[in-house]
Amino acid sequence: MIEEVRQLVHGYADWLRDKSVLREIGSDYVEITTPFLNRHNDYTQIYVQRLNGSFLITDGGETIEDLRMCGCDIETKKRKDLLFTTLNGLGIHRNGDALYVKATKENFSLRKHNLIQALLAVNDLFYLAAPVVANLFLEDVAAWLQLHEIRHTPNVKLSGKSGFDHNFDFVIPSYRDAPERLIKTMNNPKRDFSELIAFSWVDTKEVRPLNSRLYVFLNDIEKPPAESSLDALRNYDIRPISWSQREGIISELAA
Repeated sequence: MIEEVRQLVHGYADWLRDKSVLREIGSDYVEITTPFLNRHNDYTQIYVQRLNGSFLITDGGETIEDLRMCGCDIETKKRKDLLFTTLNGLGIHRNGDALYVKATKENFSLRKHNLIQALLAVNDLFYLAAPVVANLFLEDVAAWLQLHEIRHTPNVKLSGKSGFDHNFDFVIPSYRDAPERLIKTMNNPKRDFSELIAFSWVDTKEVRPLNSRLYVFLNDIEKPPAESSLDALRNYDIRPISWSQREGIISELAA
């Protein structure tokens, strides 16, 4: 089992390296086109600048600017708080529209990984703009957990076997015969985000308590999630839960 998990982790790293494209922009920046797709099905791009022996890794402001152009106002108090919580959990900073993190040679891969996680998470959090839904999906899940008195800790960062940190939206601790349960939310279920979650789980599962489980809540209010997204999760022993089917999981989470 350990060797199988090790191969999965290495395979993900090889895929990420082989599918990333680098391009110099002037003398100051290197553009990295990653294999992760945003909500427009465009490849997510980040930029690296050398700063006196360290590195600045940023999205150049493209993520927030795109959300604003699509009519998503993130400057309301509720949404600013949610954005701050998401970024802070991954150690990512904001300067105007730009999301960034500083790195050294030693932690470059980790910080780059955290920035990519943050960009995908921000895209997903604000996928549905205010005119479409009144509340953000993550807030809906949190309110639902509280409504059914399911004890949980929000926004938890866990280290995986690789040394990378992974953010989980909620953790329900083990109790008596019930195992530890981790929860991720996906507002816009897509295969690429499913695969990133799968890597986070594979990397984390081995160092978590025995029988820990991961549940992914999928927002199917507007349309059902793609079967490819569900398969990507199930293949790694992750349980997808469509929001419309959430009542069927209450007893399992409340135990």
